[in-house]
Amino acid sequence: MGDATKYYDIRHVKGQNTTIDVDNGHVESAGTSFFDLAVIRVLGPRGWGILTVDNFSSAGKDQTGVYLAEAEAHALATEQDVALADPARALLKVPPWGEDIRNMDLLEKVQLLSEIEGRARLPSVVNTRATYTERLEEVRFTDSSGTEFSYETCRSGYSVLAVASREGMMQMGYERCHSIGGHSLRHQGDVGEKAGTRAVQLLDAKPVKGGRMRVVLDPQLAGVFAHEAVGHASEGDLIHEGSSVLAGRTGDVIGSPLVTIVDDPTLHEFGFEPLDAEGSAVFRTEIIRQGVLSAFLHNRETLLSVGHGVGGHSRAMAGDLPLVRMSNTFIESGDATYEEVLAACHDGVLLKGSRGGQVDTGRGVFQFNAEYGYLIKDGEQGPMVRNVSLSGEILQTLHAISLVGDDLAMHAGYCGKGGQTVPVSDGAPHVLLDEAVVGGIGMD
Repeated sequence: MGDATKYYDIRHVKGQNTTIDVDNGHVESAGTSFFDLAVIRVLGPRGWGILTVDNFSSAGKDQTGVYLAEAEAHALATEQDVALADPARALLKVPPWGEDIRNMDLLEKVQLLSEIEGRARLPSVVNTRATYTERLEEVRFTDSSGTEFSYETCRSGYSVLAVASREGMMQMGYERCHSIGGHSLRHQGDVGEKAGTRAVQLLDAKPVKGGRMRVVLDPQLAGVFAHEAVGHASEGDLIHEGSSVLAGRTGDVIGSPLVTIVDDPTLHEFGFEPLDAEGSAVFRTEIIRQGVLSAFLHNRETLLSVGHGVGGHSRAMAGDLPLVRMSNTFIESGDATYEEVLAACHDGVLLKGSRGGQVDTGRGVFQFNAEYGYLIKDGEQGPMVRNVSLSGEILQTLHAISLVGDDLAMHAGYCGKGGQTVPVSDGAPHVLLDEAVVGGIGMD
């Protein structure tokens, strides 16, 4: 390497991706693709030089790619001085596979997924779709300090969508099951039937009248709030850019003392990572501890420039640059039972599931759509409602949490940022908000 090179690393990922799509009883697609990609980063006197190499197993056995990236680093037009924090080094053991799904052929997977999709086709259901994804990765990381790590992971799962129709009205039910370590389609349970049943039930649900009221969030929607509204706002690159309402607030009370929000890549959930994309050890990070903002999520650059936290939160898709990302983000359990949460709500609405939404971390505001809900009357769960949403200010909502359940549950999914999508989990117990803005009929 040239004398002016400060550092270089190589993250090489190869593997295979299997996808199956069954639409209304017809197999639309089924197949396996292969990939072999590496990203070479070289830090020179003017900043990073980056080179992506395809088919790296044969093309990258020598130092050619590193030298090319070094030349690119020296040619960068910017004069940005990049400094990196010293990383901790450790590789966690990857959880054992529940079943080696490589031993199940593609035809069997197609047949099993078709059975799941078929169970969603109940009376009044007019459209169904099921998808299966399976990704096996072999990851190898090396850098100029002599660090070298390698590991293998497998993530897989499926989702089912059902659309029910009656007299021009259409409603949707959606279920998904994803895991790390190989998710067997043989253990499908009644996932398809659940999706179809919910779509049909929503045809009879009434729209909720919107306004300010007490709200109970189920573990999925409360987990989405933890991820979208708090997790993204705590990412070190957004803090450094001044694009987060949490910037400069470490040590401040920003929520109820009942609230502790954690990001933990060491958990054997869908967002598990044995080490991060920069070869740094991963750690449990308490973003909020008993209402106090305690730490941010960092890569090596933002840890040095921003501080207040630990590294190990850099992630990347195969062939892409590492970014500060979440992994498994959740609200820790409290000590209230579900029945106690409902009783404390007295009159309000229970919001369940998530159909997306939006968050502005800089302004500190959010809006999430629930899949459905139930009215709560005199502390008891009442009839189902539809077309419900939750909106508000992040900090105000954190202060409005008045009771936290003891029933933490995690849900797997994917998170997009910077054009990249990575597997994550988020979760929470049932959470009571004393005052929240619910969208529905009657909202201005």
